[in-house]
Amino acid sequence: MPSNKIRRTLISTSLTLCSLVVVGGMTYRLWPGGPTTTPATAPSVPVTAVEVGHRDVPILLNAIGHVRSARSIDIRPQVDGLLLELPVSEGAFVKKGDLLARLDDRTIVAALGAAKAQLAVAQAQLASATIDLKRYRALVSTQAVSSQTLDQQTGLVAQLRATVQNQEAAVSAAQVQLSHTRIQAPADGRIGIRNVHEGNYLRVSDPQPLFSVVQLDPISIEFALPQARLPQLRALTANADKSTMVLRAYSGDGGSLLGEGSLDLIDNRVSDATGTVRIKGTVANPLGHLWPDQSVVINLQAGTVQDALVVPQRALRQGAKGTFVWRVSDGKAFPQPVQVAYSDANIAVVEGIEPDTQVVTDGYSRLRPGSAVNILQAKDAVASRSAP
Repeated sequence: MPSNKIRRTLISTSLTLCSLVVVGGMTYRLWPGGPTTTPATAPSVPVTAVEVGHRDVPILLNAIGHVRSARSIDIRPQVDGLLLELPVSEGAFVKKGDLLARLDDRTIVAALGAAKAQLAVAQAQLASATIDLKRYRALVSTQAVSSQTLDQQTGLVAQLRATVQNQEAAVSAAQVQLSHTRIQAPADGRIGIRNVHEGNYLRVSDPQPLFSVVQLDPISIEFALPQARLPQLRALTANADKSTMVLRAYSGDGGSLLGEGSLDLIDNRVSDATGTVRIKGTVANPLGHLWPDQSVVINLQAGTVQDALVVPQRALRQGAKGTFVWRVSDGKAFPQPVQVAYSDANIAVVEGIEPDTQVVTDGYSRLRPGSAVNILQAKDAVASRSAP
């Protein structure tokens, strides 16, 4: 029995010593002053990068515009009459002077014939009176006729001359009326939808036109820009070189190009309600891509920055001290403050960085000043973004 008790005591003592050794070792390793395991070198951050370029950059002003026809003409009758013919079809393109419609002209032709006949009578009476006046002047010197008779004949000739002029005016008026029975295109353009058909009786007082003729090429575009752009716009219009103010119309933001032209004029006032000024330009439209009253996105080239430093828009980052980019130098990334002189959806013109410097365009979320970076190729960058 005593031996068993001694054996249990020794075993208990051994277990206690082992526990103390383990706890002491752990305490020693976790103590702040104790030795620590040196971590492995931090892995490089995979990023994509491009070099800062330098090139000429056009300055573009963007706005929403509306297409306006240079000429939109409602075709209306100028005399009452029966519509006999519409030789043009809806949607057809016509040239100036083409016949658009023909009205019944028989009444006007008859009136013109009567006016011409009355003119002929007046001209014959004037001719006879003029001959008599010459005779009376010859006879008055021999006192064969009295001076009173001569004066009366002189007055009659003057009266007949006025009658001839009146009849000539009546003939001209009838001819004008006759010309209105043949309606001709006042300008080049496209025919709209008809409101009448052959056989309708037309009146000058009719509220609806026959149809409209709309000029499509060239075509105008109107849009508005903030009044802060007014000095820049005035400088553009004062510039004789039209190539420096190119105006482009797109179907939408990022849409297809519909037409290209130039700035024409600035409105003579700023809108009190919106604080904007209206702008008008002319765009070539030979293929008819632009349509009157269509909404379009306008890009107006307001100038060019010569030999500018350019970075992709996605390379710009915002920090507490302003805009910066991640500059790559000797395989490490460092924040580089920059000033943005101009930017659009794709690029930014910056100052404060050297040309040909590499800047990070993707992967900067894990960057810290001095982080080692691994610049990926395009395919590697796509694989890195898709990895979990």
